[in-house]
Formats: sequence, structure tokens, C-alpha cells
Amino acid sequence: MKPLIGITTHVELDYKHVLNHDYIIAVQRAGGIPLLIPIDTENDAGRILDALDGLVVSGGGDIDPTLFGEEPHPKLGEISPGRDASELALIKGALERDMPLLTICRGLQIMVIAEGGDMYQDIYSQIDRQLLQHSQRANRVHLSHFVETAEGSILREAAQAEKFRVNSYHHQAVRDVKAPFAVSGIASDGVIEAVESTEHRFAVGVQWHPEALAAAGDGPSLRLFERFIETAKEGAGTLANH
Repeated sequence: MKPLIGITTHVELDYKHVLNHDYIIAVQRAGGIPLLIPIDTENDAGRILDALDGLVVSGGGDIDPTLFGEEPHPKLGEISPGRDASELALIKGALERDMPLLTICRGLQIMVIAEGGDMYQDIYSQIDRQLLQHSQRANRVHLSHFVETAEGSILREAAQAEKFRVNSYHHQAVRDVKAPFAVSGIASDGVIEAVESTEHRFAVGVQWHPEALAAAGDGPSLRLFERFIETAKEGAGTLANH
């Protein structure tokens, strides 16, 4: 049975839901059925998760820094408090259920925040060293920079290499990672590119956009989605009697 995969949506000023079609294609290519999740659903997060076999938290705008004890930096971009609240509830619920969880770009950051970590509001203003170009000026399937993978990680298994190239579209990044998460991927400039849970079957967050690469047939990104979907299949259909 194909697993039902929820995908959170990007919201413009809390009134317009949008999502790149690559997320749909990536889930379908990996063997899942995509279902889009709107914002302002935090009070119903449990019921939504009851219907799903896995959860993808998508990329998008910036995150409200008050969620990790800071006030807005001058370089902070557009935020969506409604999206933040919904995704925090969904992520916490998914982790409690050990539901397969794949979080992408902004999704990685809010997953880390959900477990007490924090992030840079703007890496170029807040990191005092030379950085790579993390907002590439190329199409979405261009492989921009390398990511080094941690030994024994799901990421290395998907990459089938100690390091591999990814695309890159972000100005924020994870700073402090708390248990149950551990860093599993890092750029050559030290920016955290991936984290994984050490206590869950599949709870992986990546800073790049594997959905675009998987939709285009990129091996490491497609294998990451396939591993996510395979884990979700283990529980597919078990909720049918709820």
C-alpha cells in the first residue's frame, strides 16, 4: 500500500498557500501519495497526523525568532506566525508518534527549534568567517556546493559517499542542535546542512532542496526520499481502522 504523505505549505503573509510542484513529484517518484496541509491547523495536528503515514515539512520564508528567545534581526525576512505554530505542533506530534519525518530548508530549522535548538537569523551578518554562496544564482537543479556526511548516517547512505554536491537557497541556518538530533551533514564553511534524530526511525532535516533534485532524478536526493517513503510504508494502512 502506498503511504499517505502530508506536506506543509508555504504561506505568503498568512493568506495565500503555495507549494513548488517538485515536492509532489518527489513524493510520487519515491512511491508515496502527497497530501497538502494548510496553516492554522495546530489545534487539529493530532487528527491530521492520524490520517498520515509520513510528514514532509517544506521550505519557505523565515521563522519568528521569538520562538528561540531572540528579537528580529535587521536581515530577517518575511515570517508567518500561523505557519510556525502549525508546523511546531505537527513536528512535535510526529516525533512523539515516531512518524517518518523529512524536513527541508526552513523545515529543518523549525524542527530543531521544536526540540529546543536555535538558528542564525542571517548567516552573513551573524557568522564571523568567510562563507560560501548559500543562495545560488543558478537554476534549482544546479549542484552548488559540497556537503560532508557523518559516518553511519542516513544521509551518507543516501549519498553513497563521504561528500556530495547539493543546491542551496537560504540565508538562515541551524546554530545549536539539541537531543535527540545530531549533525549529519556540514558544508565546507562549517554551516550545518543536515541533522538526524538518534532516537527515531526516520527524522531527518536537510538545508538544501532535495525535492527539486529528486524530481530531476538526482541519485542522492531521490534515495533520501525513497528511504523516507520505505520507512513510511512500514506503517501504511495501520490507521485505516481508527
